[in-house]
Amino acid sequence: MEKEIEALKLKLKEIEAQMAEPDFVMSENYVKTSQEYAQLKKIVEAWEDLQKAEKQFAGNEQIIIANEDPELVKIATDENKKLSERIQDLGFRIQEFLSPKDPLDQKSIIMEIRPAAGGEESALFGEELLRMYSRYGESKGYSVSPIDISYSDLGGIKSATLEILGLGAYSCFKYESGVHRVQRIPATESMGRVHTSTVTVAVLPEAEEVDLRIKPEDVRLDLFRSSGPGGQNVNKTETAVRLTHLPTGLIVSCQDEKSQLKNKEKAMKVLRSRLYELEREKLAKERGDARKSQIGSGDRSEKIRTYNFPQSRVTDHRVNQSFHNLPAIMEGELDEIVSSLREAEKK
Repeated sequence: MEKEIEALKLKLKEIEAQMAEPDFVMSENYVKTSQEYAQLKKIVEAWEDLQKAEKQFAGNEQIIIANEDPELVKIATDENKKLSERIQDLGFRIQEFLSPKDPLDQKSIIMEIRPAAGGEESALFGEELLRMYSRYGESKGYSVSPIDISYSDLGGIKSATLEILGLGAYSCFKYESGVHRVQRIPATESMGRVHTSTVTVAVLPEAEEVDLRIKPEDVRLDLFRSSGPGGQNVNKTETAVRLTHLPTGLIVSCQDEKSQLKNKEKAMKVLRSRLYELEREKLAKERGDARKSQIGSGDRSEKIRTYNFPQSRVTDHRVNQSFHNLPAIMEGELDEIVSSLREAEKK
């Protein structure tokens, strides 16, 4: 570990020299380099705190061994109990800092929610997941904004695409990709029977232009009138945008903004992220870990998580763990589930 820290210290000095250059703020790598600097500084500071704690612990041990002054021995013993916990905590933190990270963890995301099996009940649950993720994102300090939401007749959703902006959004939401199964008595069920429905969720790391460039001639732009709430501008001007990527046939729509330009910018973000995910899929398939295997067809049997309303229980099948606070989870309190999945990933 010491050799790794020494190498990181040298790297930190290099970055500090780079950041001291007058034109650094204007450089393309400003954000990325600043984030790397902040991360390295955390590791080095934790290492220095660990060394100080270990030195203090060793000094107290000498006092305890000498056993000359009972009062000093007691003080040293009590202090070492606290220092022992601190040393252990700092050791865990440093190991966590040094463990391999998903290179996409710091990215913002595009989230897509689509009802699958279960008809209107699936659409209603899809809207509840949309609300749950919006609240969770906001509680973490991220900016959550809709890109395209299509509502069903009974108040649920036919589909929803969200943009969640903020450093580390992907690390919080990446475990949500897959099929979510709900078991409950629908409002339309007169016999009181429990129904099972599913909703698919896809979480895409938001691709920047430097990650993936799209040729302008590969994209067809279609304009149409927005539908749904939006004031007098709706249905009168063609502000909604549909982009078609000709080489792949991918289609992206956006009608959330009243400005045609803003809708086009949002749609292009989604298109870029989907194409980026396709490239990642190709690599993942080589490792037998394609996104398709995570999301599947939306069949009831292909699930990552079950929300059982009669028993107020949420079960994540990847870690085989149940959580008995369903109402709080549906209000966006997902930290306990995410922590369990992170821990399983580390192991």
